[in-house]
Amino acid sequence: MKTFLAKKEDTKPQWYVVDASDQVLGRLAVKVANILRGRNKPTYTPHVDTGDFVVVVNADKVVLTGKKEEQNDYMFFSGFVGNAKHRTVAEMKARQPKFVVEHAVRGMLPKNRLARQMFSKLKVYPGAEHPHEAQNPETITL
Repeated sequence: MKTFLAKKEDTKPQWYVVDASDQVLGRLAVKVANILRGRNKPTYTPHVDTGDFVVVVNADKVVLTGKKEEQNDYMFFSGFVGNAKHRTVAEMKARQPKFVVEHAVRGMLPKNRLARQMFSKLKVYPGAEHPHEAQNPETITL
C-alpha cells in the first residue's frame, strides 16, 4: 500500500464560521489552527496547504481563564532605545479585539512560508457580522 500525499490541485478548501463568544482563547486557537492546517481531514499532508478558510466572529467576547487578562502582556518594540511598549491582554481586547485571536492562532502555526499562506485564510471580526456569506460558510461549534 502506498502512502497518500495530497497535491495542491486536488484540494478544495471549505469555509467555516466559528463563534468565539464565551470561548477560552487557547482552546479556540488550537481548534482554528488545526482547521487552517487541514489536520481535521484524512488527507492531511504536512508540506501541502490542505487547510480550510476560517471566519471567527465575536472576537471581542473571547475569555481567558484566571488572571491572564491583567497579568499577561504583549510587548511591542520599535527598535529605538527606550521605546518598548507593553499592553495587557485587557487593553488589547479593548483596542484591537481581533489582534488577540490572530496572535494566539499565529503562535500555534509552524514558523515557515507555508504557515504564512495558511494564516492568510483566517478572517477575524470583532462583531457578529462578516462579509463572507457568498462563500456559504458552514457553522461549527468548538
